[in-house]
Amino acid sequence: MDRDVVVRRLRTAGCVFAEDEAELLLSNAGTAADLDAAVARRVAGEPLEYVLGWAEFAGRRFAIEPGVFVPRHRTEFLVDQAVALARDMAGAWAGVPSVPSMVVVDLCCGSGAIGAAVTAALSGDGTNVDLYATDIEPAAVRCARRNLADAVFRGDLFEPLPLTLRSRVRILTANVPYVPTAAIAMMPPEARDHEARVTLDGGSDGLAVLRRVAATAPRWLSPGGHLLVETSERQAEKAAEVMSGRGLAARIATSDEAASTVVIGTS
Repeated sequence: MDRDVVVRRLRTAGCVFAEDEAELLLSNAGTAADLDAAVARRVAGEPLEYVLGWAEFAGRRFAIEPGVFVPRHRTEFLVDQAVALARDMAGAWAGVPSVPSMVVVDLCCGSGAIGAAVTAALSGDGTNVDLYATDIEPAAVRCARRNLADAVFRGDLFEPLPLTLRSRVRILTANVPYVPTAAIAMMPPEARDHEARVTLDGGSDGLAVLRRVAATAPRWLSPGGHLLVETSERQAEKAAEVMSGRGLAARIATSDEAASTVVIGTS
């Protein structure tokens, strides 16, 4: 198949960015047979990232496999917020001897892209980061272990983390599922039909998992530590109330450019 044939097949299947996707599939395929199989998978509705075997996030490529939550570009705003907060803390340590490592925990880590992006930015500043990541899905843990050199644990939220981290976590990112159960049927089929349900379903109002995280986070955060979660714009006020109810000082950060809303709770 030449490029025009690939573009035509993708466009006929409803791919909005057929030309861009064709270039990626062509460059990613080793043989004509590989290309034909990849195009067939994409035309059948599989997420492009599954077909390629990687997802681009925060300027880097991360290994991805079927069933694992695909990192969204809007979540790069959460990374930016986490990095800014961590830099403020690191700046306060300037001149202090024997500064401890910056402990970062990435709950519901999926491919590990968020934790990796935060760590890369802080390490580039010269900050020593200890990253820990958890996920309940076996495929996600397997994927995260390919993308992270740090500790990745399988289990439910905080449950698998070493108890020695309690009261030491400076940055806690938790890209929890926040789609209300009834709204999953209205999601694009790429997500609805291919990503694991547990990575999408946030309960009746979309905040069920966030409530569990907020209830336990204060035990793990250091004084002045931060919890960051992504929500929809309409959920943000309620999510902030959930955090406030657990003793965290909550605020909402938004980005029109990224179409992203992040709720931040500080201990």
